[in-house]
Amino acid sequence: MQNLTDFPDNAVIIKVCVVIPFFCIFLYFIVVMLHIFASHRQFLDTSRYILFAYMLISDTLQLFSSVLLFLFVMSKVKFAFVFCVPLLFISSATFKSTPLVLATMSLERYVAIFYPLKRPAAWRSDRIWIILLSLLFISCIFPLIDYSIWKNHPAVDVLTTPLLCKTTAVNSSPIQILFKAVTNILFFAVVAVIILFTYVKILLGTRTLRQDNVSVSKAMHTVLLHGFQLLLCMLAFTSAITETLIVLHPNWLPEDIAFFNYFCFILIPRVLSPLIYGFRDQSLMDCIGKTFLCYSSKGKPSVRGKLQGNLSAS
Repeated sequence: MQNLTDFPDNAVIIKVCVVIPFFCIFLYFIVVMLHIFASHRQFLDTSRYILFAYMLISDTLQLFSSVLLFLFVMSKVKFAFVFCVPLLFISSATFKSTPLVLATMSLERYVAIFYPLKRPAAWRSDRIWIILLSLLFISCIFPLIDYSIWKNHPAVDVLTTPLLCKTTAVNSSPIQILFKAVTNILFFAVVAVIILFTYVKILLGTRTLRQDNVSVSKAMHTVLLHGFQLLLCMLAFTSAITETLIVLHPNWLPEDIAFFNYFCFILIPRVLSPLIYGFRDQSLMDCIGKTFLCYSSKGKPSVRGKLQGNLSAS
């Protein structure tokens, strides 16, 4: 009997069955956390949690668009270029949004520690939308520039010619490849410098701060966690290295290499990054525990009522 993975169709089904449940579990926890943010006023009055909620939405859009693109490529579904661009744009913009939010969250911890009473207006919870709009604008402007320098192939009609919806379909010219590489390196370098700056400033300023050591230690651990999240995001750049190494192995198909890179270096890091940060926060974890206890306690009275009814009837 031949192995299931020897058939291309079965291989695609196996890959889809691996990716979809993983994404659904992530989406379930994200919905729970967003529901907690929306139903508890104390989270909406804190800039740090508003930024975290924005990152959750951005990562969800990034994973949703990338999963759709992955399914289309694995299934070899082709459609017009004009319908492919929105998915690629959302995936690219949200990919750049996460490191920007990490840098902003580190700066928010820096401002909260060093300027607790004289916090700038833009960092207050009622004005944080100004910073969020700025992050959204910066995240979107670079993909727009990237797509504006794209040159259409004469044989390709953007409205009718069916294509595989892949990044290489848009980023085909050497100028675009160079522009994308430079912007990605610039994004992550600036974010790394900001996170390192805030961590060093908090570390050196602990002796002169009047706040308690517990809050300062929590802020340092939070900034350090942002650095770890940034490393998880940067794993996406290792795909080129792994492709070079795996290509040397003759038994690996290009589809298998693409799946390995996507699952290990894009999907898993993006899933782990917000979950690690969310489950580390004690206030959020307490609300998550209360939420699940509330759901479980709703079912218990009905069971007890049935038992009491059976006892009374007997």
